[in-house]
Amino acid sequence: MLTPLFDSFLQHTLFPPANFKPTTITLSTGISITHKDIGVLEVAPANAQHSVVISSGIHGDETAPIELVDDLVSNILNEEVVPTERVLFIIAHPDAVHAHTRFIEENLNRLFSTKNAERNEECIIANRLQGHVSDFFNANDLNATKWHFDLHSAIRESKHYMFGVVPASTSATDIRPLVAFIQSAQMDALLLSRTPSSTFSWWTAENFEALAATFEMGRVARLFENDMTEFYPLKSALVALITKKPASTVNDGRPFSIYKVTRTLTKTDANFRLAFSNDAANFTHFAAGEKLAEEGHISYSAIKGGEAVVFPNANVALGQRACLLVQPYAPDLSVPLFVNIDAEPGPIATS
Repeated sequence: MLTPLFDSFLQHTLFPPANFKPTTITLSTGISITHKDIGVLEVAPANAQHSVVISSGIHGDETAPIELVDDLVSNILNEEVVPTERVLFIIAHPDAVHAHTRFIEENLNRLFSTKNAERNEECIIANRLQGHVSDFFNANDLNATKWHFDLHSAIRESKHYMFGVVPASTSATDIRPLVAFIQSAQMDALLLSRTPSSTFSWWTAENFEALAATFEMGRVARLFENDMTEFYPLKSALVALITKKPASTVNDGRPFSIYKVTRTLTKTDANFRLAFSNDAANFTHFAAGEKLAEEGHISYSAIKGGEAVVFPNANVALGQRACLLVQPYAPDLSVPLFVNIDAEPGPIATS
């Protein structure tokens, strides 16, 4: 039996044996558990209809997601939670967790576009995870619903403490089930993208038509210094999804906001500068005409109606996103909602 794994999936990931080999066991519930790789665990009930990836630790200092994944795995191994759907759990980057840093050499969440030249540890991890997720999704019925929740924590204050980012893809995927899930998880906001990216959630949406999103769970903290009670609604929603139980319909009264990306500012010059503090809170609003950034002779100002900034960071590498600019959006959820590349989100799929 996988005794170290039963003690803690997280501890086994952080302190793995030198001679790790994939191992499969069967719980008394009949569920097959395969420890496929360090930080990668597959849960496979018989007759599952859907496939769900729950990933964490893409950035090593974003620890609440890692603790949530560890807790869910423990609940399943102890048979307190009995999934009816296939689940792939991931704690991606143990070395960055040990170092309490986002990454060692390169931002892992910018490496999911294609197979990478293995120039550093992050490239090796990205390639390995793409392989595991491809195997996982391809092993099930092609018509089965695929989900991917890539769990993160924000590095700055946010006017919405918990929010999801839905990537834009070329797939014609109606994301209304994802919107309903995010609402059942009592998250504060949802952001709909407009451009392709190289994030983990974009990769699964683009390549597998997965209902995929990046979730921002609170703020960065040291491992085991998170108040995990803040994330009970999210955990409950995940348990409901993988056990095929009705999701909670409890409304705690908090408002739920949806935004669409109006523009992505990409850093193309070392002289790129934000016109506001680099630690500005996510969703800080700027009125029309207010200056947002400058790069060489180019100046960016808020457009008509104003724009809010999300993930502002002038210190990213050249060619990477320096911030997203967003506006409130109110879709008609009685009709399909598509989030396609270079298109307004809405009921018409462009692919």
